[in-house]
Amino acid sequence: MFPLLACALLAPGLLPSVAAGQAFDPGRDDIAAFIAEVAHKHGFEPGPLAATLSRAESRPSILTAIAKPAERTLTWDEYRARFLVERRIQRGVAVHAERRTELEQAQAASGVPVDVLLAIVGVETFYGENTGKHRVIDALATLAFDYPPRAPYFRGELEQFLLMARDEQLDPLAPLGSYAGAMGVPQFMPTSFRKWAVDGDADGRRDLWQDWADVFASVGNYLQVHGWRAGEPVTVPADAAGADLSGLDTARAALTETVGSLRRRGVQFETNLPPETPAMLVGLRVGFGNEFRVGFANFYAITRYNRSLMYASAVSDLADAIAAARAAADAAATASGTASP
Repeated sequence: MFPLLACALLAPGLLPSVAAGQAFDPGRDDIAAFIAEVAHKHGFEPGPLAATLSRAESRPSILTAIAKPAERTLTWDEYRARFLVERRIQRGVAVHAERRTELEQAQAASGVPVDVLLAIVGVETFYGENTGKHRVIDALATLAFDYPPRAPYFRGELEQFLLMARDEQLDPLAPLGSYAGAMGVPQFMPTSFRKWAVDGDADGRRDLWQDWADVFASVGNYLQVHGWRAGEPVTVPADAAGADLSGLDTARAALTETVGSLRRRGVQFETNLPPETPAMLVGLRVGFGNEFRVGFANFYAITRYNRSLMYASAVSDLADAIAAARAAADAAATASGTASP
């Protein structure tokens, strides 16, 4: 998980001139200072730590990926179309059939429905098909030491990664992930991994690459810790025509309103939640206007996974689509007499 990097873009002249796969020099002043600090804070032996970092490589492709100009901002309908495709929906149905036990255990522990758990990993990595090809240590070290605009952030993540590797008894040179160091099926950054990853099958390890019990338990735990309310909706459609929207920032994820206050403003929507329930009005740009939804605590929890309102909306819609497709498949199986027990 790598929530919306608000990256300052590098001018071409600021990009470090780094040869392909150039190894880091642990004697370089900033790297030596990092080694000394991490060793002092966490009890690492400086020699082995320096040896590990000397085997990390600065990758120009990572710098290019993080510094490239942002693409044209997509409208909601364009963004949604990238994720609400039949192949992604049907793959979610198939993963449910394959991993039903792990999903239901994660749902029972966290209160997060199985279809939301599926939708998160469906959006993040297409259910584990695209988890990243970069060594995590290369990605984090490159951005920590050769990308000045975000160096403090990535040095913190590199520190957490080294601790994670020690905690989990992993070879720090082995894990693969995204160009920004996000890892596994759910794309957790090292800080998130250490705080919220869960050993879902009690085998003594937290494996977010291949252990689906750990994957779904960790996603569920993340959402639960960030405010998920079992049994409550994520969003409902809203009609804001003629409503008083003064002072409302419909492009920001914040539960600054309530069901009652939005209705007093003239926003029309259907829900059985009580008037005092925290809520937000979500505006999604489409064509020449906006599509409005009312988001509740569960929508806000998804935005803690990724700050984008479109991301959270896509997860919600994909979860609904997977649930509908599963129900249709179950109905068809029942009609044919082949329903599973």
